[in-house]
Amino acid sequence: MVRIFSHSDVAALLDLEDVLAVVATAFEKQYRGTVERPDRPHYPIGTDLDTGTPDESTGTALCMPAYIHGSPYAVTKLATVCPGNADRDRSTVNAQISLVDAETGRPAAYLEATRITNVRTGCIGGLAASQLADEDPIDLGVIGAGTQARWQTRAIDATTDLQSVRIYAPSDSKVRCATALEDELDVSAKAVSSPRAAVEGANVVVTATTSTEPVFPGDALAPGAIVIAVGAYAPEMRELDAETIARADRLFADVPDEAAETGDLSEHSDREVVEFGAVLAGDCGRESEDERLVFSSVGSAVLDAATAEYVYERGVDEGVGAVVSL
Repeated sequence: MVRIFSHSDVAALLDLEDVLAVVATAFEKQYRGTVERPDRPHYPIGTDLDTGTPDESTGTALCMPAYIHGSPYAVTKLATVCPGNADRDRSTVNAQISLVDAETGRPAAYLEATRITNVRTGCIGGLAASQLADEDPIDLGVIGAGTQARWQTRAIDATTDLQSVRIYAPSDSKVRCATALEDELDVSAKAVSSPRAAVEGANVVVTATTSTEPVFPGDALAPGAIVIAVGAYAPEMRELDAETIARADRLFADVPDEAAETGDLSEHSDREVVEFGAVLAGDCGRESEDERLVFSSVGSAVLDAATAEYVYERGVDEGVGAVVSL
């Protein structure tokens, strides 16, 4: 028997405060090495669908397996990133997660995981801001106005004293995003006319895009700012310019080896990239109020595994989800 969780089931079970704690614990376990996290293949999809542009893909598919030692379940996430979905009014990121019994290998659950992906990624930014930002209150600059821009802001609001938000995107989506966040979080949020206007004076900057080119000028960063870049996960993707990296006193990442291969960091192999789990474990952190920091997130299946297990166990306790026989 397998328990199936729809998008609405997952949404009803996910609590942001709970997931922040779940993700923090998962980061520490990853840092301590008590997890299995095989390589994450990603590959283009949709090639040859459009005969007019046969060599162009419609997006990227990823397979993300993980096992946390001692867990009753092994987890695999299948995800897709299709930038064209923004024009279709559909989610750019879509995902599903399977849980199997770690003792018997039998299937246990299947979850719609788009919301899991969005929330756990938001929690990465929330934890990074809470641990590495210079001080409260937080003046947040956001590049991007999609679903992830909103979840990053929600999680940063949950973990810090968020005072104001400035949002830039090249479309009118920035106005809708700012209005929605101001109403939801009761903070000052406004759309601005340029990336520089979003970044200047901010002590936390979030980039949440699918860009292949830098999305803001590095000379706009204030002393003491931390940049939380969550968009680039492959060599062809890039959000940060060379000046941002050059001016950063230290670099952090959720998965340093994979982050080093992205367009943001691939040209800076001489720079040390510190695993964020070390910060949460208390082994390192911000060293001065003026140092500029960069946190690069590519995502980790370990976080998906921990969050999916939390959703599954809470769903079983509350009788949520449809139980079917395969």
